[in-house]
Amino acid sequence: MTGSPEGVPSGVSAGGVDPTDADAVESAAGAALDALAAAADLDALTAVVRAHTGDRSPLALANRAIGQLPGPSKAEAGKRVGGARRRVGVAAAERRAVLEAERDAAVLVTEALDLTQPTARRPRGARHPLGLLVEEVEDFFSGLGWGVLEGPEVEAEWFNFDALNFGPDHPARQMQDTFVVDPPQDGLVLRTHTSPAQARALLEHGAPLYVAVPGKVFRTDELDATHTPVFTQVEGLAVDEHLTMAHLRGVLDALAVAMFGAGTTTRLRPNFFPFTEPSAEMDVRCPVCAGTGLAPGEQAASGPATAVQDAVGTQVVAAAGEAAGAPCRTCGSTGWIEWGGCGMVNPHVLRAVGVDPERYTGFAFGMGIERTLMFRNGVGDMRDMVEGDPRFSRQFGAGV
Repeated sequence: MTGSPEGVPSGVSAGGVDPTDADAVESAAGAALDALAAAADLDALTAVVRAHTGDRSPLALANRAIGQLPGPSKAEAGKRVGGARRRVGVAAAERRAVLEAERDAAVLVTEALDLTQPTARRPRGARHPLGLLVEEVEDFFSGLGWGVLEGPEVEAEWFNFDALNFGPDHPARQMQDTFVVDPPQDGLVLRTHTSPAQARALLEHGAPLYVAVPGKVFRTDELDATHTPVFTQVEGLAVDEHLTMAHLRGVLDALAVAMFGAGTTTRLRPNFFPFTEPSAEMDVRCPVCAGTGLAPGEQAASGPATAVQDAVGTQVVAAAGEAAGAPCRTCGSTGWIEWGGCGMVNPHVLRAVGVDPERYTGFAFGMGIERTLMFRNGVGDMRDMVEGDPRFSRQFGAGV
């Protein structure tokens, strides 16, 4: 059978709509509008739009049949079908906007994130204990009425060596001990200690002067359990009339108590530093074994050893520790730990910065912040301090 059914223009399929039949066109448009309104979600809407606006939809077939109508009927049919198709297109767009808004609102409810809730996916950070300890040291000296200064980490050789009475052939000037900044002829190094602040502070402020200078210093050491090429020191300097070793000892004893707790015992051993004369090494009674030379838990048998140590010195304590079979690893069974160097400021240093050594005397000292943390908190490996693991820092109660 060929041709169109009776009453249907040529080219209109059985599933199409007669473009000349206003009721049929309106019925097809109404069915599309009802289906669009009934679409419950975006997937259903997509299916409805395909069924009522696609190439095989009734209105699309009716629009295709308009071209076969005679001239007088073509314009009227085109206006009728085109209007119906526009109403369906506008309704589809409006329904899509409504369903998308409903979808977005549902997502906000069902997939909402409470950004105030803590998450365990990443460990929380913490302030590094070295920074906290530096602040504690600064607070101590501020409480004494001292100033707290900073100095440059890239330092002129004159401040790092010459002003501190280091001779031109001193081993510390060699590249195997000191980081030299290129080009070497510029005379710049990464400071090997915070002591250059002595000269800088005296040149800038003159005497009398009481200052503490914490900061990073650099040595050509390999990173291991007890050494690191970058570490932190605090330098103390006091220059005034009539200062003596007794004043130095008083400040150091007070600092030791602040760092290690009440009852801390110190001692000074003669030593040599180019920038102090006389010079001494300062030792602190081991806070781990309390000077017994025995590891914690083995100190019940250390009563006689402690009494002997108080009477005749460290060597007997070491022997007692070895005999007990459990020496203290922190102090090596000596009962003492080396904390830092100190002494009276060398008159050559005072003259180099224009201070009269006949009128003024001074004392200076320096100790490592890392060593202080190791001794005070039982940190066994200095590498733990530089690896950046937040678990190391969090154990000191400094979470952020």
